[in-house]
Amino acid sequence: MYKRILIPTDGGRKSEKAAEHGIELARELDATVHALYVMDLPGAPRTPYIYGDEEEMKRKYREYGEEVTAKVREKAEAAGVDCETVITSGTVHEEIVTYADQEDIDLIVMVAGYRGRFGGLVGSVTEKVVRSSNVPVTALRMGELRSG
Repeated sequence: MYKRILIPTDGGRKSEKAAEHGIELARELDATVHALYVMDLPGAPRTPYIYGDEEEMKRKYREYGEEVTAKVREKAEAAGVDCETVITSGTVHEEIVTYADQEDIDLIVMVAGYRGRFGGLVGSVTEKVVRSSNVPVTALRMGELRSG
């Protein structure tokens, strides 16, 4: 059924809980996990005064992405699940959907967090993925993550 499960991560606590759920599902289904971090770089205009050295900023984003995807990989390996890690750059929801399409992903597992006062106007990353994905998306609600 599901042989390739995509787990997008931003390294946050909620994201880690979603990763745990995705890894457990992968273990039960003998599936492979793909841990994805999207570098959501600040938009234009960029000036050194505001952002500093752009290459340095990209390096820091990449290092952080390597760190958070490595955590997912370590959890997967501890559970006996194969895990591929990848870092991309761009608009987060678009990169998630594009990766899922390009890599023949069967399921995306992510968290649907609190969107704040104006979240209904702009939408969350998870909501955008659910609306645009060609594959099923398991969106864990925040309330489901409070225990444990």
